[in-house]
Parts: sequence; structure tokens; C-alpha cells
Amino acid sequence: MKLSRGEALLIASHNQGKVREIADLLSPYGVNVRGAAELNLAEPEETGATFVDNALLKARAAAEASGMKALADDSGLCVNALDGAPGIMSARWAGPKRSFALAMARVERELKVKGAKDLSAKFVCVLALATSTGEAETFEGEVLGRLIFPPRGRHGFGYDPIFVAEGMSKTFGEIDPAEKRAISHRAIAFEKFASTVLMP
Repeated sequence: MKLSRGEALLIASHNQGKVREIADLLSPYGVNVRGAAELNLAEPEETGATFVDNALLKARAAAEASGMKALADDSGLCVNALDGAPGIMSARWAGPKRSFALAMARVERELKVKGAKDLSAKFVCVLALATSTGEAETFEGEVLGRLIFPPRGRHGFGYDPIFVAEGMSKTFGEIDPAEKRAISHRAIAFEKFASTVLMP
């Protein structure tokens, strides 16, 4: 499965921050990016048990509905002291209004309830590319780090303001977006995707 310059690709997400980040990563390859919200596509219910399951579910649903190749991202924050939560429930912890301020507060609250001293965590990303015929491939990336409270920084989205990657002192919410794009879990998954699928 290859993507050539000028070819249309649907990003199977209604999260504008995620769509923008993936579009930025794709820009050097001349792919014509569209977002799911732009085409008024419904968001499928994420019923999978893993990031891979949900990424495939979203990519296949979007490809089938649009007739285009579709790229879906399922990603989240996995906190060791919370047994990997919020994990695949990362967006749902933010509630129906997608308030990640509430989600970050919940992470902090649950860590305090457990009396957790271990603040290690990782961001995980699975990208799934699907065609309207159901053919699909997945690409995975993760970045290890630790949590910090209170949240810091106005860049990024989701849990970025509480996550500090290994070897760094600033949160993903504080660093320049271009710097984050170079080292993030999504960037690692994207590098695998690009080397396999994208035409130079």
C-alpha cells in the first residue's frame, strides 16, 4: 500500500489538534489531506480493547464511508501507577466536552488517592492506514517520560502539559510544536508509516 504525491488522504479524526499535527508531518510529501469533520463523517464507537484495535476500527470505518484511503490515530497516556490508565480511555477521561483540564486533574487525583510515588508514564500512538476494500496496516510509536503537576505550557493538546519526556525538563505543552513533532510518539509511528507507505 503506497501513497503518492497529490493523492487524497482522509485523517479519520475530529480532533483538530491531531489532524493539524498529522497534516504538518505529511506536508513534505505533497499528500492532499482532508479531515473527517470536513466531510461530516460520523465518529465510530471505539469498542476495541487495544490502541491497535481502535486505530483499525476508525481507519476502516472512515475509508468505507468516504471511499478514500484513511489514516487513523489511536493514542493515549499510560500511567504506570494507574495500571496503564487512562490508556485507550484517554479521550473519554476528558468527558463529552473533551476537557483535558478535567482529565489531567483526574490523573492527579487518582495518583494522590493511591499515594503513588511513581510518576512514570508513556505516550503511545498507533497509526492505521486503511483502504475502502478493508486492506490495512498499522505503525506504532511510544515515548517514555514522567508526569508533573500542575500542568505547564499552552502548546500541544490533550495531556501534553503534564508530560515530560525522558531527557527533557519541559513538558510537551511548553516545548515548541516543531520540537515535539520531532520526538513524539506520533512522530515515531509516523516515521515508520512514512518509510513504508509514502513516496519520496
